[in-house]
Amino acid sequence: MNKNIQRLSEDIKREISVTMREVVTDGIVSVSRCDLSNDLSYCKVFISTYEGGEKTVAAAEMLKSKAGLFKKHINARIRMRKIPELIFLPDNSLDYYDKITGIIDELNQAQGNEA
Repeated sequence: MNKNIQRLSEDIKREISVTMREVVTDGIVSVSRCDLSNDLSYCKVFISTYEGGEKTVAAAEMLKSKAGLFKKHINARIRMRKIPELIFLPDNSLDYYDKITGIIDELNQAQGNEA
């Protein structure tokens, strides 16, 4: 990935995180990463919540409805010719981590019982 695109992705992530403090009033929602397209037209914003699962999906839907506000804040702080279309997606990597950790714990317990 181009270094300029990486830098812009991080700048957008930072600005969305700052704006999110004003928008989100219930629960903890964070931006896990931003993937900016090579032509700077689209930015996938992956979000996560502490609760995970359905709360993350609901938070992504709520943030989609506020995309205009985020674009306005990004436009005020970052110099870009065109502000990318923001696509909010739930990042359930924490749920996946919990699932894998549970499987490993079960395997460790099964090996402990065999010994």
